[in-house]
Amino acid sequence: MAMLEFTDVDVHYGQVQALRGISLSVEEGEIVALLGNNGAGKSTTLSAASGLAHPSAGTITFNGKDISQGKPWDIVADGLVHVPEGRRIFSTLSVLENLQIGGFLVKDKTLINKRMKRVFELLPLLEQRKSQQGGTLSGGEQQMLAIGRALIAGPKMLMLDEPSMGLAPLIVTAVMEVIREVNEQGTTVLLVEQNARAALKVTHRGYVLENGVTTVTGTAAELINDPRIVEAYLGA
Repeated sequence: MAMLEFTDVDVHYGQVQALRGISLSVEEGEIVALLGNNGAGKSTTLSAASGLAHPSAGTITFNGKDISQGKPWDIVADGLVHVPEGRRIFSTLSVLENLQIGGFLVKDKTLINKRMKRVFELLPLLEQRKSQQGGTLSGGEQQMLAIGRALIAGPKMLMLDEPSMGLAPLIVTAVMEVIREVNEQGTTVLLVEQNARAALKVTHRGYVLENGVTTVTGTAAELINDPRIVEAYLGA
């Protein structure tokens, strides 16, 4: 059984259909990429899984539970955590306060402290900057903070929307390495990314979305060597 599964999912925003019968799955332990141009439906796919948008048809299951019409906070409590595009940190709060907000559903303070220690081991820069205001961090540091905040919630699966957006190439490499480490420590990852080359270096499999439809799927190696993908997303 897949950890996350979409079966024939449609999503509408008013009269506009954003997803058209999408079916995809993510197995436990994988990093799966969703690739595609702007407007392809990638962010809508994550929003549908996290309860921010509800399907008009089809089903979404997480660990066998139907979450198609679920509330976002219940889905987070189930272990499916979404890091949205644009990072969305609280700029006037300190790094530490931003991280603590990630644990708003966790009642056990000992557990929060344990996860905080893990985040600081994975992202030591956040510990160095913990009393600094979030808004004073660089773009790459804010992305690390957004990932760290999500990890405090204790995700079984982490969904990341465009984590490399607006970042310099060296910082993109660092962010992707953090994603790989998070996965190696036991968290499944669904990654939405326009930087296909960076994404396919760390992912196991991928799906390509076009106009709300999945058009190509395969392992990272298959996608890297697919002439259609090379031409459309990787350059010659």
